[in-house]
Amino acid sequence: MRRTVPLSLALAVALTTGLSACGGGDSGTAGGAGGGGSKTLRVTLANHPWTDTIKKSLPDFEKESGLKVEVNQLAEDQLSDQYNVKLNAGTDEIDVMMYRPLQEGKLFAKNKYLAALPDSLKNDADWDFKDFQKGPADAVTYNGKVVGAPIITEREVLYYRKDLLTKSGLTVPTTLDELQTAAAKLKADNPGVAGFVARTGKSAAVTQFSSFLFSFGGDFDADGKATLDTDQAKKAYSMYGGLIKNSGPANVSTDMSWQQAMAIFTQGQAALYTEADSLYKNATDPAKSKVADTVGFAVFPAGPAGSKPYNIPSWALGVNAASKNGDNAWKFIKWATSKAMVATMQKAGNPGPRESVWASADGISTYPKDLAEAIKKSAAGGVGHDRPLVVRVAKAREIVGQPIVDAITGADVAASVKKAQDAYSAFLAEDK
Repeated sequence: MRRTVPLSLALAVALTTGLSACGGGDSGTAGGAGGGGSKTLRVTLANHPWTDTIKKSLPDFEKESGLKVEVNQLAEDQLSDQYNVKLNAGTDEIDVMMYRPLQEGKLFAKNKYLAALPDSLKNDADWDFKDFQKGPADAVTYNGKVVGAPIITEREVLYYRKDLLTKSGLTVPTTLDELQTAAAKLKADNPGVAGFVARTGKSAAVTQFSSFLFSFGGDFDADGKATLDTDQAKKAYSMYGGLIKNSGPANVSTDMSWQQAMAIFTQGQAALYTEADSLYKNATDPAKSKVADTVGFAVFPAGPAGSKPYNIPSWALGVNAASKNGDNAWKFIKWATSKAMVATMQKAGNPGPRESVWASADGISTYPKDLAEAIKKSAAGGVGHDRPLVVRVAKAREIVGQPIVDAITGADVAASVKKAQDAYSAFLAEDK
């Protein structure tokens, strides 16, 4: 995707007016045509359980607002391709867009594809922006301006087999050292069963590795400088890779994403597994999991810096800055991310971003009790990113993920980290 702002888009942004329906003339608005916007709202969404759930409630929104919502629903890759072409051309054919804040948010905001949240909505007591968890809220903020509303969140938690821990006389690991010890014993006590499993693919593993990195007190970079060669980062790489190398599945592949790692766990071939909480139904649904009746959940184990799992919005809603229907686009987002709708979505299995919903009995009524507790604790101290916060995210993940693979295969971690540090430093110098 071009990183420059197209002339057509710049003109579209310059000519737009304030959002009257959400308080016209507010500072920070960047799209909309006042009260003259179309009664047809064009919303582009990804194929996702959240989308399936929200579509069931659209008739309520249409009746309440007097608007007609046209949904363009696409697979993730198709969605990215469409944004790549249309947003770069300055299209006004998209009003509301579902996007991934940590994968493409910085690029979209930098290129001014996203309208800023109007002050009137941000300050709306009923909508209550302050109710959004800090990590997800930070992830939709660019240069001090909110450019989206989080809709689906996730954190890394520990999945574990209750039966195998009991058999080995172990308690649930609360620290990374305990996790390492427990994984080794569980593998020794259960031939053919891995003590630990997690993602191993160079890019796919980065997000789950991040919680190890943060819990050791490290990060991918700081103040625009690469920090992969710090003692904290080196220890995190060594532990993540060592857990899989020493206590993982036999002949483990170094190309596993969550689907493959989850399959190993749900088929009863692993005792401990760190993964996104949003995927929990894969482990608790008897139709998908052989261990559904014995799965437990716990907060991510603490490292030297404490338990620092990521707490991120995997998806958010934004308004296309070139839209001529900004008023109505923000109306839709206000409705779709309201406390009531977030509660509805969350009970349907889509973890939401609102603290009040997680604090309510109704909001956690469909979640395993131990998972709900782990999520609430994780959200309180969670970090708002799970990958480098850069424009070219895919390239960055390839660089910072290589030492993970090398640690798994038993290569020289120090040498791998040094090489990654140099490559990532050069990358950051160019990623402007």
